[in-house]
Amino acid sequence: METLFDRHRATLEAALAAARDRGFWSAYPEVPSGKIYGETAKDEGLQAYEARLNRPFSLPRHPATGSVGAEVSPYGPTLGISYPAADTETLVAASREAAPAWAAATPEARTGICIEILSRLNRMSFEMANAVMHTTGQAFAMAFQAGGPHAQDRGLEAVAYAYAEMTRAPKSAVWSKPQGKAEPIVLEKHWRVVPRGVSLIIGCQTFPTWNSYPGFFASLATGNTVIVKPHPGAILPLALTVAVARAVLEEQGYSADVVLLAADRAEAPITAALVVHPAVRIVDYTGSNAFGAWVRANAGDAQVYTEEAGVNSIVIAATDDFKGMCANIAFSLSLYSGQMCTSPQNIYVPRGGIDTNEGHKSFNEVAAGIAAAIDELLADPVRAAGVCGAIANPATLARVEAARGLGRIMRDSETLAGLDGARSATPLIVAVDGASSEVQNEERFGPITFVIAVESGKEGIAKASMLARHKGAITAALYATYETLIEEAADVFASAGVNLSVNLAGNIFVNQSAAFSDFHVTGGNPAGNASLTDTAFVANRFRFAMWRRPKTGK
Repeated sequence: METLFDRHRATLEAALAAARDRGFWSAYPEVPSGKIYGETAKDEGLQAYEARLNRPFSLPRHPATGSVGAEVSPYGPTLGISYPAADTETLVAASREAAPAWAAATPEARTGICIEILSRLNRMSFEMANAVMHTTGQAFAMAFQAGGPHAQDRGLEAVAYAYAEMTRAPKSAVWSKPQGKAEPIVLEKHWRVVPRGVSLIIGCQTFPTWNSYPGFFASLATGNTVIVKPHPGAILPLALTVAVARAVLEEQGYSADVVLLAADRAEAPITAALVVHPAVRIVDYTGSNAFGAWVRANAGDAQVYTEEAGVNSIVIAATDDFKGMCANIAFSLSLYSGQMCTSPQNIYVPRGGIDTNEGHKSFNEVAAGIAAAIDELLADPVRAAGVCGAIANPATLARVEAARGLGRIMRDSETLAGLDGARSATPLIVAVDGASSEVQNEERFGPITFVIAVESGKEGIAKASMLARHKGAITAALYATYETLIEEAADVFASAGVNLSVNLAGNIFVNQSAAFSDFHVTGGNPAGNASLTDTAFVANRFRFAMWRRPKTGK
């Protein structure tokens, strides 16, 4: 009989090869095309999403002591979905009861189940897109890609790494030690993968699946039971994930409680109680530095993996494609209204201007060029809505308003036309002088950009890298025409634990991070202590335990 591991072996092998080669590869197509997913898939996905609204979310046999749910779409409508909710002790007890059988499953069995879950999630990518869109504010195309195939690729990447690490040692071996003239000592040895225990996934509102899937699937594949704690404003995408996982587990003869949903209310959170529970042995967290620091300080002996906040920077020293540079930066600043952990905030420009293929450009001309490129990009309301989406959290609009008073406005933020009822804001660009201003040295999440006057591109690199060391950064970008400066920047940003992009133009942007190729976050500065996805992200979620005895007979 075909096992799930057999069914998905080719996908696993291709994922392992892609992770070794680091070239482009994707298991799950990112284009929301009817030719790929079926001509009726888009309509069926919308219908499936709408059928979830204004009713209880079905999670058969899930522990519950009540229900919660207060999601409101950033585009306006209330979702009206209620989810089963349980207290910490109930969830942990159910998770621990399900643990022994899951821990005893072979790496192959768990890997097959994980890839089957991903395969089913891929088939429902249109429903997931609507769920992500109406909980995060992402525009539909981005919600489809980031919430569906891109998240699924990141999950598969974690499964592949986990399988590679779990099978690095053989399941058994014969150990023979020579004893000179005496008979050798011969032992038979057996190794098994021993998971850490209960794994807690703390999701964020802006990217509930993309940021959660690596930890979710890394823990699940390595034999840990998983409790998924979504952001109260974005429960649905992870509830759908939990529902699929529980269904596959039960079909394969395991307890559905291997995967649990820890839904809560913003005014009555249970995250802290879960973090400090002694049975929770792994914590994956995405969110603010403040709560991230609390998690790291209070998680006890649990292994903690975080992606936190940072200040991402662009340094403009020179360019041989001024128009292409401005257009590329404009898209990066506008995409999802700057609500990405990879979005640039600071742009360092020499106060004396830069050399370009269009002649020398002053500081003001560089800032104006970027502002004009944003205006051009967002001139069409339909395209603007598709690029910017909506604002996930009202607090972001308050930050935009406050940022208007922090410097000289080079481009003001405004609402998007045609998105009635939605929270929206286009990029705000404020100019400051790096010699006297400090306002740019704090993360200001959302469509807020500082263009900072510095003495030179070299000083911009020094300031951006130093800020990364102290405040954290996930991405950095450089525009330069001298190879020596590029090589110097690569060294400096690597030392600061930041991934660097150089002279990007066209349809590739500093915000983007590709599974199987890019290590998202290095874990080398305050923006996060882990990387998605490297071997360190999966290998410490389990241990090898051995039993041995003298070998007898043949």
